[in-house]
Amino acid sequence: MERHFQQELEGVKTTLIKMASVVEENINDAVKAILERNEVLARKVIESDVRINTLEIEIDNAIIDMLALQQPVAGDLRFIIAAQKINNDLERIGDHAVNLAESALTLLKSKKIVSLLEIPQMVSATKLMLRYALDSFILLDPKMARIVLETDDQIDELNRSMTTQVIDLLNSDKKLIEPGLALIRISQNLERVADMTTNIAEEVIFHTQALIVKHHTEEK
Repeated sequence: MERHFQQELEGVKTTLIKMASVVEENINDAVKAILERNEVLARKVIESDVRINTLEIEIDNAIIDMLALQQPVAGDLRFIIAAQKINNDLERIGDHAVNLAESALTLLKSKKIVSLLEIPQMVSATKLMLRYALDSFILLDPKMARIVLETDDQIDELNRSMTTQVIDLLNSDKKLIEPGLALIRISQNLERVADMTTNIAEEVIFHTQALIVKHHTEEK
């Protein structure tokens, strides 16, 4: 029975890693569609979101079965709780990838080509955060997870800067309203991806060290 339960836990982790791979690919494709004005990649992201949703349901069902049929304790229970939350965060990151792809299409339709301002820097930081968070889960490395927590404030500051710069841009040229609003949506979605990525890192720390570090605080 114990061996079967451990196999179920490994199965959930394997499926989560598969889902994480798809989510990361979609984020990478979505931001590439923005940076390179690539319609094909944008539409690919939108179409592949159904796969992420399917994997989310598969993981949810597996977790429900384990909780109903087994009596997990200590580390196993922490893993199940963390896996359930990470599953939800990955699905939401997938949704933000779709939002980014849709904003890429909006920019493509615009007759005005605007500067992406802080977007390339936000893209680089967000992609690195996501990679570290996913690697920290795969390797169960809390040190790597903490690097993610330390980067989140940088994304928040870039998002605030983007909003200010886009408002200045719109005040200078009212014809830039549509692409300007698309830039704000892109910035906001990247900021939300960073938030979800931070959540994943927090769950890795919870699973590996039994510490709750929500809002970057810990009980001493």
